[in-house]
Amino acid sequence: MAEEGGDLNFHDEVELEDFEWDPEESAWTYPCPCGDRFVITQDELEFGEEVATCPSCSLIVRVIYDADNLPEPPEEEEVKIKESRKEVVKA
Repeated sequence: MAEEGGDLNFHDEVELEDFEWDPEESAWTYPCPCGDRFVITQDELEFGEEVATCPSCSLIVRVIYDADNLPEPPEEEEVKIKESRKEVVKA
């Protein structure tokens, strides 16, 4: 788990519920200002990690979540339904 108030300079603090599950990466993702996405895996969350990193820049965010009430990744069918709803909204 990341040190509380250590030398880390967080871009922001984001609730896990604001992240989206990416089944291709098997990770939770959140948009980064650089255009890429912050990423944290389910395993990292289960081990108490709270830092999501962007693979394209140096920004990091602190992920706020209740370790005792960690959500399971959505089933693949649920992800497809959400994606199809987004496409309908865009159209």
